[in-house]
Amino acid sequence: MAKEELLEFEGKVTEVLPDGNFRVQLDNQHVILAYAAGKMRKHRIRTLEGDRVTVEMSPYDLDRGRISFRHKSDSPVVTSAPRRPNFRRR
Repeated sequence: MAKEELLEFEGKVTEVLPDGNFRVQLDNQHVILAYAAGKMRKHRIRTLEGDRVTVEMSPYDLDRGRISFRHKSDSPVVTSAPRRPNFRRR
């Protein structure tokens, strides 16, 4: 097995933990600890409780994983506050 080969599973986020960690229940009923992939953090993709996600796992540690994809939900996202611009005023 090559170093790059990862196992992919689908699951549902059951709990949002501090420091960008998530508790994910996989479709095979296993519960793992997962973190958001770098591209998801870079593009500010928010993952909330109840979201369907795709998790990549190493075959050597089946208790931890990396969330690589958040599946779109049918319900629209409702934001309470308007977004601030990404620049500073002088």
